[in-house]
Amino acid sequence: MRRISRIRCGNGNCFCVEDGDNAILIDTSRSTFRDTILRASDNKKIRLIVLTHGHIDHIQNAAALSRALNAPIAMHKADYPLTRDNMEEPMMANTILGRVILGLSQKSFRHDRAEPFEPGVFLSDGDTLDSYGVRASIIGLPGHTKGSIGILVGDSDLIVGDALMNFVRPTKSLLYGNHAEMLKSAGKISGFKSVTVHVGHGKSFVNQA
Repeated sequence: MRRISRIRCGNGNCFCVEDGDNAILIDTSRSTFRDTILRASDNKKIRLIVLTHGHIDHIQNAAALSRALNAPIAMHKADYPLTRDNMEEPMMANTILGRVILGLSQKSFRHDRAEPFEPGVFLSDGDTLDSYGVRASIIGLPGHTKGSIGILVGDSDLIVGDALMNFVRPTKSLLYGNHAEMLKSAGKISGFKSVTVHVGHGKSFVNQA
């Protein structure tokens, strides 16, 4: 039986995907929430830590949790440089709320750092996580960052990181490195009808059929 648990970490989310006796952790939040994630992972056999993209609020605990849970880290290769410097890929916004969030994010990008780590697995569109005991596949969702990915769990749930956001209502990403790619990825997500979409910021929602 598969189950997805939302781990609330301030204004962001991580997710634990359980499939029978196996589990994967999606994103790792900031160091402030390390104990929160460890408690949520207690008594679960975490086989893999998947990062939806390389921004600090999604990766800061990656190295520490990888050691604590004895699980390799997986992400898209295009976002690996961001794990060392979030300013590596410039971000833009075209709404008032987006510009506010961008300003706060850039301050964090300049000053906050994550412990360096080497991913054990680089993921690409179409890859599956079956070998880790979880029926899930990788969906390429570039635009927010070059290497943003989503995780389609079974046929019913899609974890999208920051490719969509839900601060007030579900929207396209408010921050992006490439606007055209971000719109394409939002369109790709909308094509998964009647699935539950789990976002990096805000509540999950069901795609309308």
